Amino acid sequence: MKEKQNQSHVVIVTVAVFIATFMTAVEGTIVSTAMPTIIGSLHGVSLMNWVFSIYLLMTAVSTPIYGKLSDIIGRKPVFLFGLGLFVVGSVLCSLSNSMLTLILSRVVQGLGSGAIQPLTFTIIADIYPLEKRAKILGLNGSAWGVAAVIAPLLGGFIVEQLSWHWVFLINLPVGLITMFLIWYFFKEKVEKADRVKIDYVGTVLLILVLLPIMLALQYIGTGSPLLPIGLVLVSIIAVFIFIHFERRVADPILPLELFKNKTFVIQNVIALLISGFLIGFEAYIPTWMQVILGLSPSMGGFAVTPSSVVWIFGSFWAGTLLKKFAPNRIIYISLIFLAIANTALLMAHVGTSFTYFLLLAAVAGLGFGLTITTTTVTAQTVVPPENVGVATSFNTLLRTIGQSMMVSVYGIVLNMALANGAAQNKHITVDMMNKLIDPQTANQLPTDLLPKMRQILFSGLHNIYVASAILLVIALLLNALEIKNKDILHSK
Repeated sequence: MKEKQNQSHVVIVTVAVFIATFMTAVEGTIVSTAMPTIIGSLHGVSLMNWVFSIYLLMTAVSTPIYGKLSDIIGRKPVFLFGLGLFVVGSVLCSLSNSMLTLILSRVVQGLGSGAIQPLTFTIIADIYPLEKRAKILGLNGSAWGVAAVIAPLLGGFIVEQLSWHWVFLINLPVGLITMFLIWYFFKEKVEKADRVKIDYVGTVLLILVLLPIMLALQYIGTGSPLLPIGLVLVSIIAVFIFIHFERRVADPILPLELFKNKTFVIQNVIALLISGFLIGFEAYIPTWMQVILGLSPSMGGFAVTPSSVVWIFGSFWAGTLLKKFAPNRIIYISLIFLAIANTALLMAHVGTSFTYFLLLAAVAGLGFGLTITTTTVTAQTVVPPENVGVATSFNTLLRTIGQSMMVSVYGIVLNMALANGAAQNKHITVDMMNKLIDPQTANQLPTDLLPKMRQILFSGLHNIYVASAILLVIALLLNALEIKNKDILHSK
């Protein structure tokens, strides 16, 4: 269906892909930095979580749809559409005058992100051969690490020197430049059918599968369990209807044949599990640094920086290993590094030094680079060429679901630990524990209670990494089911 034509300016297209990745990577952190100011301006603290969750929801539900469309009509028009939608959404966010309009604008922005994130991987797969692809994916992934360092500083500068509106408006020139580079320098030849058939019913059903489950993850632990349970049931029913329908259409939005490939399924589920581990590592280590060790927010963020830097080397190493070994062998190696890092976290105590965390972050980064690169390249390679786009998008989708799922689980684990700790100490309340976590309110707490409160928080963080260890064990068991054919990636 699709023939690749190597007329693109590979270097410039790669730079454009990196810029697009950085633009979406920086979005979450820079908005978090500006959120207190946004709340103060728009008076919407009760709706704050939806500014983040609606963006994530829209990204997740649209990702597989864009992937399929890119296989049908080509990467370029879909990528340009996603970039354009992201820029429009960013401008709308900058013009918002209420939390409701900001949330609605984030819907548009998230729908654009749903195209950008998976298609950066797919375009790399199109313009680079297998032996170079892992290295380029590693460099592309480094944009997330750079964003983690730059975004808080940039967000703080923009809020202090300009206004929070510019946090979103800076995407306008960056997005337009990226669109021009892709439009002018990325060439592809798509052999179009006489009539392009889009599976509209399957698309709607897929949204009905994904949207309820993503909403359920957002509502877990926030009140009555009836709502998330009901949403999960809706999603399960939609799954059966989706499978029944997709078996009967000529060109399904998500080809079910992909799930007959054992390697494809296992590698993607491992990506989901390790992405869940990743979000626990990146979200809670800075909290540990700030609250337990008393470091500044900037230093807290730098504690995970080594993982982003070493991630690149892990990706390069994955590229070398993929030439020699089956994916499951490489995953074993990556899980060893992640297990070492997680064990180090479980062995840490209240007085553990900052340097200790820098070292274990570097070890974790090597594991993340190996795992994410291996699962992504494998997902792209073990499917037919006409399904590379949808396969890459599915991989991105599961990684998003893994992070969303574990954010909710980790939140429940931490909240339970804080509630139990407060219940056992009559002078400490859950509200006080929440103030402890917020640097702006921590100085309002009685100093004589701080050591005990830090111990309670430490227990909660320790429990989070117990949950992370369970993820690694499940990933190890799944990997043991994988086939052991070292030529699996070279038979295509």
